[in-house]
Amino acid sequence: MVGAVPKLKADMRADRTKASGARGRALRIALISGLVPLSLTLVQCGQSPNPTALAASSQANVQVVAKTNPQAATRQVASGDTFEDRFPAPQFKERFPSASESFLQRQMSDFSPKRAVQQQPEQAPYKVASLAPQVPYQRPPRQDLTTLVSMKSSAFPYFGNNPASDAPFLNISKGDRRGHRSYSGRVFWQDETYNDSRVLVHVPEHFDVRKPGVIVVFFHGNGATLERDVRDRQLVPQQITDSGANAVLLAPQMAVDAADSSAGKFWQPGGLKRFMEESANHLAQLTGDPNSARAFANMPIVIVGYSGGFLPTAWSLEVGGISDRVRGVVLLDAVYGEMDKFASWIESHRSGFFVSSYTHYTARRDRELMSALRQKGIGVSEDMDGPLRPGSVVFVETGEGITHRDYVNRAWTQYPLKDVLVKMSATPALALTRVAATSSSASSR
Repeated sequence: MVGAVPKLKADMRADRTKASGARGRALRIALISGLVPLSLTLVQCGQSPNPTALAASSQANVQVVAKTNPQAATRQVASGDTFEDRFPAPQFKERFPSASESFLQRQMSDFSPKRAVQQQPEQAPYKVASLAPQVPYQRPPRQDLTTLVSMKSSAFPYFGNNPASDAPFLNISKGDRRGHRSYSGRVFWQDETYNDSRVLVHVPEHFDVRKPGVIVVFFHGNGATLERDVRDRQLVPQQITDSGANAVLLAPQMAVDAADSSAGKFWQPGGLKRFMEESANHLAQLTGDPNSARAFANMPIVIVGYSGGFLPTAWSLEVGGISDRVRGVVLLDAVYGEMDKFASWIESHRSGFFVSSYTHYTARRDRELMSALRQKGIGVSEDMDGPLRPGSVVFVETGEGITHRDYVNRAWTQYPLKDVLVKMSATPALALTRVAATSSSASSR
């Protein structure tokens, strides 16, 4: 009995040691189950989610739960609460719209305050005849058009012969430069005087290609340029507009600012015809109606020659190729020669008119031409009081105080070119439509 007591005590201590060891193991397992997810969470704090870390954490939780509570682990797997279930990969249809979908495009107006939209009345399923008068079509308003256009058929450059001598027109050279020695002995160089192919084109605002009209071809005199003299000083485009006539203007640049009357390409047979054909296409483009080229190509022509412009005028009538289209000729102090060519055209074109106004500089030649025409039985008038009719031949002498330099602006009257077109418009037989009142047009300037 004495030895039994110590053995009993030893067994009791062993049992207590086993029980306390079991409780310690259970406590450690419980602590690990709670601390492992917490430690992972703390480690990942402040970082974006990492798919690998999330997967490892999920697997660790599953393993711990499986060790401590096999039934709970089985329920978790059975419910599908895996990483793929909680964080599914994005599908293609979630990143890109399908064929029946589209991205909504936003405009700045979407962010502006919305206004109430008024209800539009429903349209009747039938048409109702209107008893109100309909406004006829009107051409859109247009301003005067004045521009410079380069044309191949213009007077210059010219590399042919001078018909007066049948010698090359460019009859002098100096190194690489070529020039023309005029009758006065002065040399004009080709690159300075005979190299400008531009044409001054003017279309009044009231011009209507659908109505009868006329093309005025203006040959300027010596020492002139298109912009400084024809447009700004002599006011030729303005006279066209102020006349109220249905007319357009073509003024080719002759010798640039030189005392020379050379005709250039208008010396050549068919020169005027080629010039008018090319001009028709340019006029059609400038007026905005390419189909009107045919109308311009058949439109009557009035040639106006001032001073040295007599030479291209005379040769255009003689060899231009379309003298039948020339409805009238106006010479402004310009009969310096070529009287036979003028007389021939007057005699053979009795449906046109001829006007020559002169100062004492050309008086002798004008009187010679009048005498020659009277000998042919052609009646001649010596005033501009009446209207211009087909076959009219008029010579008007202007008195002292009328200067040659200002003759385009003032001859027998102020703005003589305007006066010719006004008188021409008053004659129905000349088929020139008057589309604007002269007084209103002039007062608007």
